[in-house]
Amino acid sequence: MRLYGYLASASTLALVLTAAAPARAADANAADGDAGPALEELLVTAQKRSENLQDTPIAISVLTSQGLEDRNVYSLVDLGDGAIPSLKVAPFFSRPGALIMNVRGIGVLSDSNQPARDQGVGIYVDGVYLGRPQGLGTALYDVESIEVLKGPQGTLFGRNTEGGAVSITTKRPTGEFGLMAKAGVSNFAGYVGEMHLDLPRVANISVKLDGVVTARDGWVKNPLATAEDFGGYDKRALRARLLWEPVANFTADYAYDAAYDATTTLYQQFLAASTYPTALAPAAGNTASTKRIRNATFGVPQRESIGRTEGHRLTLDWKLSDHALVKSITSYRDLTQSQWDNGSVAQSAGVFRTGATFLNQDYGRYSLAYFKQQQSSEEVQLIGDLPRIKYVLGALYYRERVSDNARAFATNTFTDAVGVNGVPRAIDPLTQRIDRASEVTTKSYGAFGQATYTPPLLDDALHITAGGRFTRDEKKGRMRTINNVNFPLGSAGRIIGGLTSPNPLDESWERFDPILNVAFDVSEDILVYGKYSTGYKSGGANSRSLRYAPFDPETVAMFEAGAKAEFMDRRVRVNVSAYDGRYKDIQLDFSAQYLQTDPVTGALLQTQRTTTETTNAPGKGKLRGFEADVAFAVTDELTVSGSYAYNKVKIPDTLNPFPQANGRIITVPIPIYQVYTPENAASFSIDYSRPAFGEARFVAHLDGNYGDGYYANYTDVAYDPVTRAVTIRQPKGDSSFLVNARLSIADLPTGPGRTTVSIWSRNLLNQEHVFAKFLSDRTGLGGFFNEPRTFGLEVSMKM
Repeated sequence: MRLYGYLASASTLALVLTAAAPARAADANAADGDAGPALEELLVTAQKRSENLQDTPIAISVLTSQGLEDRNVYSLVDLGDGAIPSLKVAPFFSRPGALIMNVRGIGVLSDSNQPARDQGVGIYVDGVYLGRPQGLGTALYDVESIEVLKGPQGTLFGRNTEGGAVSITTKRPTGEFGLMAKAGVSNFAGYVGEMHLDLPRVANISVKLDGVVTARDGWVKNPLATAEDFGGYDKRALRARLLWEPVANFTADYAYDAAYDATTTLYQQFLAASTYPTALAPAAGNTASTKRIRNATFGVPQRESIGRTEGHRLTLDWKLSDHALVKSITSYRDLTQSQWDNGSVAQSAGVFRTGATFLNQDYGRYSLAYFKQQQSSEEVQLIGDLPRIKYVLGALYYRERVSDNARAFATNTFTDAVGVNGVPRAIDPLTQRIDRASEVTTKSYGAFGQATYTPPLLDDALHITAGGRFTRDEKKGRMRTINNVNFPLGSAGRIIGGLTSPNPLDESWERFDPILNVAFDVSEDILVYGKYSTGYKSGGANSRSLRYAPFDPETVAMFEAGAKAEFMDRRVRVNVSAYDGRYKDIQLDFSAQYLQTDPVTGALLQTQRTTTETTNAPGKGKLRGFEADVAFAVTDELTVSGSYAYNKVKIPDTLNPFPQANGRIITVPIPIYQVYTPENAASFSIDYSRPAFGEARFVAHLDGNYGDGYYANYTDVAYDPVTRAVTIRQPKGDSSFLVNARLSIADLPTGPGRTTVSIWSRNLLNQEHVFAKFLSDRTGLGGFFNEPRTFGLEVSMKM
């Protein structure tokens, strides 16, 4: 009964809230000369075939190419403002080169920056799964649409889609000449350039070339003149796509892409001093501030973190008949990512103080991490229909090899007793000790099938979908280095350099994920459905661990009910969904400081570092929520749209195996917070277009995005061993309301083409909030502010 209550509430909210994807009014006169305004039809491929969004019984949010342009979205990082309320995009700590993606509160709870750990939301580009969070911040190509498929997608999309899937579709070659070129400038010395060229078809081959360049300086100044500022980026991407159509029933679609993504770390600002009794006083120059600052407190060495991706994709479509299509998707991709993180300087100033003076004490924690991945995959699908049955059958093979290493050290030294002045240390980062290094090879095999049956009753209004997927995952890996101690192959269990060589990872898991969906056409324009589906995230091992012990997969099982409706001759669209699920074996990380000592003398061999263990939470967690989307074509010129999402996640209390700040083990399970998930989020947009002069049009877009804040750490507690009282101290990020806008004079006749001139702004009101907060007994409260207002001018030309 709870689901029906959610659905009723969602239906009510849908009348006053607005939808995630801007839906522009379409001129229906093309189909009916006297028809009024209507919303454009949205086509999705959530069920491996092109269908109308309103006929697909799945909760889906869509951003079209026009919606992405209106919001000035050049990479997935830009969706972090909340354009799709059920989707949360955030950097891993201070690193925009490694993204966290959560849908409905499911995805990653902690460290996604590990070779043997997977995300819980699958990212796909033209049907190819991207296995790592690194590389997701690269510039997007000529995107047709971004579909966010909510809830478990374990049947058609497979492993690591327990939260859902983000499916990005790019534009195919047209076979006719076409050119779109864009150039723009913005504040913070920003610039952008785009080129999309379609060449005429020759010998049944169509070619499309895409290039994107966008860059911006950092928005927090680094006082060290020779170092990079904080929060800048330089993104470049190139793609060539060839479409060969030798006969009417066969196509070969090949694409090659290469991207370069250079970013500088975000700046963790010092917000408040610690009140913990043993806290260290911050340096005198490290003044706490609850306002976004423009200049960092101390200058530190800082360089760009560089990600490079390169890939090949070949998609073959063979139409066996009017009712059957065989599709093959073959891909190979390379990824490298360096991560140079010195953004916590404000927090670390004073951390290393051991006496009454700051003189000669070190600060500025530089964290260097290198990541490398190679992946290949092959997926075969049979998509067809029979009388009263639509079906999809398929099989997938996926393989990836991933390796990483990391080191961390202090970059600066105070030159006075009070901690005002400091200088960088003369050190070569690449000569510093390796804290950890690991490698893992993953193989995944899957076979899936899904069919929709429309029985000959109720005027063909009933549709029953059933399916399932069998998956086998295999992971083999090992820790190569811990605390600069190298472990050769076959050394497991031996004492080397005072450390026990960890056992290698050699695990496999098998899983079956079913789906059952019953949909009913209440009328030609109203669809209701109920769905049960499951999904899972693969197991693995933690590369920050001293033991490299394996952990098990986590799973989600979810009931969902929804309705999709259009009214007033497609002027109004209302989609609602409600869900209730169980979240089991949730993968949780717990960390503590580790001191390496000589096994004979007991002498300290290394300085402190963090060690982390991953455990599966006991029992079952709970998921529930609802979503409401609505769009209204008020007139041919004006469309209003938006959405609301409520996501509630309950994770079982879990025992922390490590000593806490008081040096004692907490003997009771502690509460766990869901991270990177606002409980309430909403978005609206207003789109207006009308003739300006001659053939030109005036186009305006405004959107607003609200989130009520989220946790960045899922637990932080103080424990009284006498009373056994557990005090929760984890701070929550601030709520936010971000407004974006774009004004354009479009379709100006200029020679053989049309020109559009636009001005735009992201965070138009210059709203500021701390989206992620972190509390330390030693250094106090720190956090990351959102970006300040950015604005710019763009000129684009189409031929």
